Amino acid sequence: MIAVIDYGAGNLRSAVRALQHVGAHLQVTDRAADLEAADAIVLPGVGATRDTMNALQRLELASALPRLIHAGVPFLGICVGMQVLAEQSEEWGLHPCLGIIPGTVRRFPSHVGKIPQIGWNQVMSCAATPLLAGIPDGSAFYFVHSFYVDTLDPLLVAGRTDYGIQFPALLHSGNVAATQFHPEKSGRWGLHLLRNWIRSVT
Repeated sequence: MIAVIDYGAGNLRSAVRALQHVGAHLQVTDRAADLEAADAIVLPGVGATRDTMNALQRLELASALPRLIHAGVPFLGICVGMQVLAEQSEEWGLHPCLGIIPGTVRRFPSHVGKIPQIGWNQVMSCAATPLLAGIPDGSAFYFVHSFYVDTLDPLLVAGRTDYGIQFPALLHSGNVAATQFHPEKSGRWGLHLLRNWIRSVT
């Protein structure tokens, strides 16, 4: 069973539909006890890291998630679900995040152009990962974000995207996977990536 965390994120329903479409057996939950019993965990997200962290703390998940991830439970973070893996975020003032990966969530610099980035952009593979198996390098995925993860560990980065600067679009290391883009809104290749992730964790 894959637990999908419901903390009020706006993309929850579309993420659930996409996961179900590719064959996932899901439980939507906001309870730490359900995460404890899950075979894998998905944290979808839209919005700000501070709001997401506040919601996770209110639900007593901000301490449960790092413990379960460090114990080896497979995890997929989507958009803000990727960003809160960082140590801290500069969004609406510097604040701590889950601290799973080294680095800081930063706003795109003004010289990149229109912020937020909204729309399709290419993801270029920069490390071998089963998540991209069968997906042509440079395939386009759908992004909606003003902030990105500036990680201190380049070995975590499996895919990068260019939007005035290069930034991590896909992280994968051990049991931790995360996308800055929205696979649930990315058509054929987004569903293919979700299917690859499910195969890798079940």
